[in-house]
Order: sequence, then C-alpha cells, then structure tokens
Amino acid sequence: MDEVLKFLKDNPTFYLATVDGNIPKVRPFGFVMNYEGKLHFGTNNKKDVYKQLKANPHFEVSTTSKTGEWLRLKGKAVFNTNKQSKQAAFDSAPFLSQMYSVDDTIFELFYIEEAEATFNTMKGDSKTVQF
Repeated sequence: MDEVLKFLKDNPTFYLATVDGNIPKVRPFGFVMNYEGKLHFGTNNKKDVYKQLKANPHFEVSTTSKTGEWLRLKGKAVFNTNKQSKQAAFDSAPFLSQMYSVDDTIFELFYIEEAEATFNTMKGDSKTVQF
C-alpha cells in the first residue's frame, strides 16, 4: 500500500472511474491518505461519484508519471466517515478544510478494500500487488 500511496502522491491528479448503470464515468481526484492502515479517498455525498459508489462499490483509479510509468488500482469502496477520519483528512490535506468541516454532513471518506494495484512501464514491465 505504501508504494501505491507514494505513486498517487507523486502524481497528484489521478482519475477515478465508476459506473452509472452500465455507463463508465471517470473524473479527476487529488486526495488520498493512509488512515488506520488503509488507503482512503474523499468525496462529497452530493456528487454523482458518491451515488455511483453506493450503488456499485467497484471502482478503478489510474494515473501516469512524468516519466511514463502508470498505475492502475482497482477495488471496492467502503465508506468510513466520522469526525476522526475527517480530522485525519484535514491534517493530511489542509486545503480540504476550506471546503468541509468535521461537523458537516456532506464530506465523505472511503477506503479501498480488495485492492489490486498494477504498476506498468513503457517497456512493457508490469508488477501487481494486492493489499
């Protein structure tokens, strides 16, 4: 998990894909943290991504580095929102506190379960890890 977290932090705009019915939906994300030993992401429960993850928790994340390596991460979303997890998010990414608070009812955190990450290179090398 640490290697995946580092890759996402080093390449801070990554793309999270869900499905809406049978239509794929992809959007940029930029927040990720290790909280209680699990890779957590954040969203807003007014957004379609939240509704899509609640209806079907399977999602995938992808990003690429400036040197051409890329990551594909897949798993299931498990929501884990409480005051402690929100505060950890604000501590990890202070910019979030400009949009949300520990007492609001819209900021949501979820972690990835059954995670599988595949690192790829332009040379065709590939490495898969599960966590």
